[in-house]
Amino acid sequence: MRVVDETGPAVIGVRRASRGRDLYDGAGSGVIISPDGYALTNNHVVRGAGRIEAVLNDGSVARAEIVGGDPDTDLALLRLAGGSHAAAQLGDSDELRVGELSIAIGNPLGLQATVTVGVISALRRTLRGENGRLIEDVIQTDAALNPGNSGGALVNANGAVVGVNTAIIGGAQGLCFAAPINTAKRIIPELMRDGRVARGWFGIAGQTQDLARALTRRLGLSGDSGVLVAGVSAGAPADAAGLRVGDVVLALDGEATSSVDAIHRLLTRERIGKRVTLDVLRDGAIVRLGLQVVERPA
Repeated sequence: MRVVDETGPAVIGVRRASRGRDLYDGAGSGVIISPDGYALTNNHVVRGAGRIEAVLNDGSVARAEIVGGDPDTDLALLRLAGGSHAAAQLGDSDELRVGELSIAIGNPLGLQATVTVGVISALRRTLRGENGRLIEDVIQTDAALNPGNSGGALVNANGAVVGVNTAIIGGAQGLCFAAPINTAKRIIPELMRDGRVARGWFGIAGQTQDLARALTRRLGLSGDSGVLVAGVSAGAPADAAGLRVGDVVLALDGEATSSVDAIHRLLTRERIGKRVTLDVLRDGAIVRLGLQVVERPA
C-alpha cells in the first residue's frame, strides 16, 4: 500500500532504560517529523528514562535524547542522532471525519513496523492523562493497538499523520485513542524552545461541586455545577485575592467553570501574567474577585 510505503520508514521503535539501569525496561513507538531527526512519541513512553534508543525502519539503531515532554497531552519530543532521516508528512486532524479510513503504524510488543487498519470511530473525545488531567479532542479509532504501539503514527488515507497513538481500553475491542496531530503542532515549538509547555496557575485544590437547582434559579446561573475550593496554597495568587476554602468558583473571565478540567482548559499560556476575574459563590451570594495568573510550578 502506498501509504505504508511512504509513512512506514518514518515510524521508529523506542527503547528506554530507567536511570541507573543498564537493561532496557520499556518500549514504545515514535514517528520522525523532520529530516534532522525530531520525532514525536508519548510522554509516558520516555518518562524517567536514563537512556533512549530509536530502532529505525531498516533495523539500524540511533541514540536519542528527550527534547521535552508534556504530561498534560502525553506527548514528548525526541531528537535522534544522525541526519537525513525519513520524515512523515503531518496532516490536519481538524479535517478528520467519522468513518474515514485510519491506519496505525507502530511496534506493538516489539514487532517492528506493524500495520493495522480501521476507521475513525469518533472525534473530540476526552481521555484522562497520566497526571490525571483531561487530554482534549482525542481521536477514537478501531485500528487495533497493542502495548508498544504508544507513540506511533495514526495515518489517514493520503499518508499524512493525523494522530499519535496513545491508549487502549483494556479488556475492550476496538476502543483505541490517539492524540490529534494539531495538538502536537501547537506544543512542538514550546518543547523545542523550553523543553516543557507553560500553563497558568492560581493555586487552589478543588473538586467539582453540583449546585442545588433552587440556588441556580435564585442566582440566575446558567450552569448547575462549579469548582469547590478544598485548599488554597499559601502565598499563591488565590490566597492574595482572598479566595477561601468552601468557596465555589463559577466562572473565570465570564466563562463557566463547571469542573476542575474546565479551569485547566482556561488557564492557557496566554493568561500567564494577566489579571482575571473569578465569579465565586460564597455564603449563598456571588462575589467577584480579581487575581493575576502565574505560571504553573514545574
